[in-house]
Amino acid sequence: MVYRAYSVLDVKGLDAELRSLEGVATTPTTDRMGDVIESKGATFANPLPLLLFHDARLPVGTVALKDASDAGIQFRATLPTIPTAGSLRTRVDEAWDSIKAGLIRGVSIGFRALDGGVELMKSGGLRFTKIEILELSLVAVPANADARIDVIRAVDAPYLRSRTPMPGTQTTLEQIQSFTAMRTAKAARMTDLMTTAGATGRTLDEAESAEYDAAEQEIASFDKHLARLNVLEATNRAAAQPVAGTSTAMAASSRTGEITRTSPIFVRDNLPAGIEFARAVMCKVVAFQSQGQWSPLAVAKARYPDNSRVLQYLERAAVPAHTTVNTANLMDPTNLSQEFLAWLRPQTIIGQFGTGGVPELRNVPFNVAIAGQTSGGLGYWTGEGKSKPLTKFTFSRTTLGFTKVAAISVLTEELARFSTPSAEALIRDGLRDALVERLDIDFIDPAKAEVSNVSPASITNGVTPIVSSGSTADDIRADLGALLGAFVTTNQNVGDLVLIMPNTQALALSMLRNSLGQPEFASVGLTGGTLQGIPVIASQYAHTAGAGNMVIALNAKAIGLADDGSVSVEASREASLEMSDTPAGDSGVPTANTTLVSMWQTNSIALRAERFINWKKLAAGAVVYMEDVAWGGSTGS
Repeated sequence: MVYRAYSVLDVKGLDAELRSLEGVATTPTTDRMGDVIESKGATFANPLPLLLFHDARLPVGTVALKDASDAGIQFRATLPTIPTAGSLRTRVDEAWDSIKAGLIRGVSIGFRALDGGVELMKSGGLRFTKIEILELSLVAVPANADARIDVIRAVDAPYLRSRTPMPGTQTTLEQIQSFTAMRTAKAARMTDLMTTAGATGRTLDEAESAEYDAAEQEIASFDKHLARLNVLEATNRAAAQPVAGTSTAMAASSRTGEITRTSPIFVRDNLPAGIEFARAVMCKVVAFQSQGQWSPLAVAKARYPDNSRVLQYLERAAVPAHTTVNTANLMDPTNLSQEFLAWLRPQTIIGQFGTGGVPELRNVPFNVAIAGQTSGGLGYWTGEGKSKPLTKFTFSRTTLGFTKVAAISVLTEELARFSTPSAEALIRDGLRDALVERLDIDFIDPAKAEVSNVSPASITNGVTPIVSSGSTADDIRADLGALLGAFVTTNQNVGDLVLIMPNTQALALSMLRNSLGQPEFASVGLTGGTLQGIPVIASQYAHTAGAGNMVIALNAKAIGLADDGSVSVEASREASLEMSDTPAGDSGVPTANTTLVSMWQTNSIALRAERFINWKKLAAGAVVYMEDVAWGGSTGS
């Protein structure tokens, strides 16, 4: 993980050709994040890149760091002069002009903590004792309270004379900093004038004398004005009152004693979906591993101090009561498990229903009886004054109980402790793969029968397959007619039909050509699409050892789905696991003749992810399928 630390930008030499600057890259003082970097514990390899705002795509120069001292690490940076017009010259020139104009006032190191080089302080901040510095960046908003331009030397005199603060546009503290910088620059210019004249054994000439005297007068004027500004700043601090509220608007209005309540605004990091959930899981794992020394929230503060959603997610246990005044707590910006599911769902067969033009399944609650229509009704023509026949419907009652799918993954303690962004993705993808495979196979495998109070039957279980006609385009159209005819026979609505087939079968369809070389089924492909206007879900799991390539047609509205919309994750380092996807026993049968692996003995941690989900056909004839389909010559998945 790459961290950042901010410090003083001390610009000393603005040579028009060399374009160099010197300053302090890092100091051992506590910054606004509450962290401390021990300068003497830093390693680096010169030269380092000079970046803009920690963006590796925006290099603007090179940096040479000096040896560390008790006061910190100094640097000398150089921005090149680019002779050719283009985006590179524009970027470097803009960075240089921003430094000269005082728009960029801070620098920040990008570094990574080395093994054993991070300590958690009582304040909650981190102390970095061993780091590797990777880059130095120019930044506009430093976290260090002292990060400002203190010295500007050898700047053009016309530029200094024009650099007068605009009244009403700066705070008192900013004016103090600005005038201090100008005073320092004037004093440096006076020193340069005297040094140049002394080196040649002469006195100041007329122009130099006029510039020296003018600088001396300006310094005297700056000193008087700075004294006034310091008094004003002290007065403002004494009169300041604490702000209240949870937003900028509420804080501003609190100055008048009136709190304006607005909806909270949450800032999110631009991270791949599901990564924040994986981060929260790993924080829980590391906290569990510490045996009570660290809480998950403390781990998150150490690892991801800038990830507000993970921090909020892990501190949700201490949520204040909801009142008519405090309603913001009803809005949870950190539904990381639901976000993980939102990322997971499109990668499963079940999750593709209700997206991309595919009809959705019928969502039903757990443990509630649902009436499903098993036959269609008929209407009748009636004459004037005649009795109207009754329409007969047949219904069945179905209840979806609680069932859950679980996945257990094992990772080493080293991976959990020294995680990187790639490890976070590994955990996320591992949880995904385990859940996707189990759900997809059991949703459509004809051999999957119901296990009472454990797992549902597949939607094809107990259904007699239809025999496919063959592999040609005409055979495929005939097969589609046979599949649809089964729904027409039972008076079902074919507007909610969906086809499920293997990815390779969908690809074979897309490759079929007629005698003119035109595609027979252009709207279907490897990832799905439509076939003769019917939505297609393509999955690698629509191929089984017993049924071969399957093409499944189903009425989406006649399939009930109960899903609590969350994933729970627990960890253990004391468990002993049978390292097999086909264990010899279950919770009711003792495991025998197997070798168990101790998590404690192997320095491993077991992660168990569980998701409550269930499904069931609500009507007879809701699903029909063909097996051993070879459309377009496809024979395997």
